[in-house]
Amino acid sequence: MINYQDYLEKIKLLLESNNAKLIAHYYVDEEVQRIAEQTGGLVSDSLEMARFGQKQSESTLIVAGVKFMGETAKILSPEKRILVLEPSATCSLDEGCDYDEFKKFCSRYPDREVVVYANTSAKVKSLADWVVTSSIAVSLIEHLTAMNKKLIWAPDKYLGQYVVDRTGADMILWDGACVVHEEYKSSELKEMIDRYKDCDVLVHPESPRSIVGLADVVGSTSRLIEASRTSKKKYIIVATEKGIFYQMKKLSPNKIFLEAPTAGEGATCRSCGRCPWMKMNSLDKILSVFSDPKNEIKIDTKIINDARRSISRMVNFKEKTLITKAS
Repeated sequence: MINYQDYLEKIKLLLESNNAKLIAHYYVDEEVQRIAEQTGGLVSDSLEMARFGQKQSESTLIVAGVKFMGETAKILSPEKRILVLEPSATCSLDEGCDYDEFKKFCSRYPDREVVVYANTSAKVKSLADWVVTSSIAVSLIEHLTAMNKKLIWAPDKYLGQYVVDRTGADMILWDGACVVHEEYKSSELKEMIDRYKDCDVLVHPESPRSIVGLADVVGSTSRLIEASRTSKKKYIIVATEKGIFYQMKKLSPNKIFLEAPTAGEGATCRSCGRCPWMKMNSLDKILSVFSDPKNEIKIDTKIINDARRSISRMVNFKEKTLITKAS
């Protein structure tokens, strides 16, 4: 069996010899995140992964995550070769928002602007006026609502409902959900909060309203990592994919991190708090990534151009928001 240090040396050589950079999502396993960090890559959310890749001189980007993340990287860097570690690694939100069905759905509401979450295919993004991440969803929808825009939101109904609750937006929601976040159970979470008195509860807004209502902090992956760092509590209960614990523990080694419960009445344990597709990423698949042509992301040029428009609007909005806050 190859030990971690051997993997590191082999992967460094692989990246150097193929003029490649490795970028990874917070939800993949710890050892994959560590390799990305130690080879000069990045561990972040899907948009920042793609934006980081866009700025690199390497001609090839290797994406440790799921397919839509590789597609986003290709949209922002069409001139680069984009490889994913496992082409069948997808996302329940992406799978639950079929391009043809969504196009038909949007055609029923021609007076509404279309806002889609980052967890969608390139083809679905090409239909959108805006793409959003969870970090800017509320502020962007507030902005559009202030302009009296009527909206369509897809695909995550729980994140969409959270945004409506926060903004009062006139939004029609697509009926999609994340298999990880949908499984958290409020009664069991209440019991856990009672058991660990000295705790903060951190919740991703893809979770049901009953879970969001129990949170001390609701936010994107980056927001939850920062909240875990600044928390003064001994116990941190986390309602999102467990892969994020690696970054949290690095910043707060003396805190105790606990998974929010997915067991209980009505539980199916389809995911048990772990994304089955993120788990497909491994060190062995990094080593073999160049051996299978199916690993390369290829997208029609028109889809790239249409999808880049909606992503660019989001990026520009985010940058203007940051400038406004800084000033």
